[in-house]
Amino acid sequence: MSISETIRNRRTTNQFKEQILPQETVIRLLNDAVWAPNHGLREPWRFIFAADEGKSQLVNCLYNILLKGKFKGADEEQKAKWLKYANSVPAYLVVVMPEAAHPHIRDEDMMAAASLVQNFQLAAWEEGIGMLWHTGEYIYNKDFRNTLGVQPGEKIIAVLHMGFVDKAGAARPRTPAEERFTVL
Repeated sequence: MSISETIRNRRTTNQFKEQILPQETVIRLLNDAVWAPNHGLREPWRFIFAADEGKSQLVNCLYNILLKGKFKGADEEQKAKWLKYANSVPAYLVVVMPEAAHPHIRDEDMMAAASLVQNFQLAAWEEGIGMLWHTGEYIYNKDFRNTLGVQPGEKIIAVLHMGFVDKAGAARPRTPAEERFTVL
């Protein structure tokens, strides 16, 4: 598949096969993704992989956070549905970056880390691995950050729900670039 085809065909998905996503595969794909452009080669990222027991810790922490917030007043069916989904995700990858004091550097690092995530998504898609890039309010929660070992001065930029694709949705249309293109 050409890079253009991969870009156009990649889909966000949260429907995964019941198949283990090996840590070695994730590391191999990340070793391609780290070639993302980044100013000064600062490489402003680190990764937290959660599968098996680590996934259970992550899901339990999230569930407890949601019970205090989003799930307040939710019925047992809604809670059970969320838990079933969260436990069905084969693996999670959390991408963390340092938060530089200077806004210019912080912005450059955020763009570099986002480029890395996109590289990772594209490389994974070519191997039948899909993901959902999530950044809910919980990424700022002290308990969640502590569970993952995220330090003060670090920012979570992605919680990737990952697995081998079971179903991918249809493409939604994009606005042609010409409609948002200005010549100076």
